[in-house]
Amino acid sequence: MSEAPLVHVLLPARDAAATIEVALRSVQRQTLADFRCVVVDDGSKDDTRRIVEQFAARDERFRVVDNEHAGLIAALQYGLNHCTAKFTARMDADDVMHRDRLQAQLDLLLCEPDLAGVGCHVRAFPSASFGRGLLDYSDWLRTVRNEADVTRERFVECPLLHPTWMLRTDVMRTHGYHDRGWAEDWDLLLRLVHAGKRLSIVPRVLHGWRRSERTATATDPRYSQDRMTALRAHHLCLSTLLDHASYVLWGHGDTGRRLRHALLSHDRHPEVIVEVDPRKIGQRIDGALVVPPSALARYRGLPIVVSVANSGPRAIVRQRLAELGCTEGRDFVCAA
Repeated sequence: MSEAPLVHVLLPARDAAATIEVALRSVQRQTLADFRCVVVDDGSKDDTRRIVEQFAARDERFRVVDNEHAGLIAALQYGLNHCTAKFTARMDADDVMHRDRLQAQLDLLLCEPDLAGVGCHVRAFPSASFGRGLLDYSDWLRTVRNEADVTRERFVECPLLHPTWMLRTDVMRTHGYHDRGWAEDWDLLLRLVHAGKRLSIVPRVLHGWRRSERTATATDPRYSQDRMTALRAHHLCLSTLLDHASYVLWGHGDTGRRLRHALLSHDRHPEVIVEVDPRKIGQRIDGALVVPPSALARYRGLPIVVSVANSGPRAIVRQRLAELGCTEGRDFVCAA
C-alpha cells in the first residue's frame, strides 16, 4: 500500500496493552477509510507491540515503529517522520475516537484551506477517575466552539485537547514539538497562534478522553501547575508583553500571585494590581499599588493581564472591561 493517504494518525504508546486494542479499533471503524495509522512504541515492556503487530497483520493501514524509550516528545517527533499524508491526526493509546471524527475534521480543513488545524470536543471517562479540576477543564473545553474562542482562550488553558488535533502535516513538521520542561502540546499551540496560524474546532463530541493513574498529565512534572504558569508567562512575554516591561494585573488570588511571580522572572512588573475587594484598595504589593477597576483609565496604554481562575468570575471581569471600553486581544488578555 504505497499511495499516500489523506490522513495519517499519529499514536504514541508505552505499556498500553490494557487499552491499545480498543483505541485501534476506534480508529479502524472510522467512516473515513483513507487513512494510515502509525503507532510509535516508546520502549514498551508489556504486550503493546505484540498487540499492535497482530492488529496490523489483519489491517495493513496500521503499522508499528520502534522508538527506544526516550519519552513522549521524542516519540511524537519520531512518529511524525513517518507521516506523509497531507494531514496528521493525533490519538492516544488509551482514548477512543467517535467513528465520524476523522471525516468531520477533514471536511472542515478542506472547506477552509487557510486553517492550520482543528480539534473537537471530548467526553471524559471514566468520570470517577477525573478530579474536580479536570472535570471542570473538560466542561470548559466544550465552551470553545470556533476559531475566535481558541484564540481568545489560549492563555487560560490549552483550548484544544492534544489527542483531538488534526493539523496540516507541513505545519507540524515546520513548528514541531519542543521539550522545554512543560506541556509540549500547549507550547506548540501557542507558537502556532503567535506565528499567525489559524486553529479552530469541530464543536462536536468526537473523542473519548480516558484518565488513568498512568496518564502523563498525572505523573509527569512537566504538566504541574507551576510549569503551566511558567509556560503562560513565557508566551505572554513573546506576545502581549513583548514590548512592555510594565503591565496591569487584574486579580491577585493564588492564580494571579503565581503568574506575577513567573512574570517577574522575565523582568515584567505590574504597574498596578486591580482588585474589587475594598479592603485591599490602596495597599501595595511589592511596590505595585492596588487600585479599583474605576482607576484603569489612568493606565491606558499598558496591557491588562486578567489572571482569574474560574470562568464565572472571568466572565464578569470581561464584561467590566468591555464596559470600560477595553477590547480583548488588543487592550487585555485572560491568562488564568
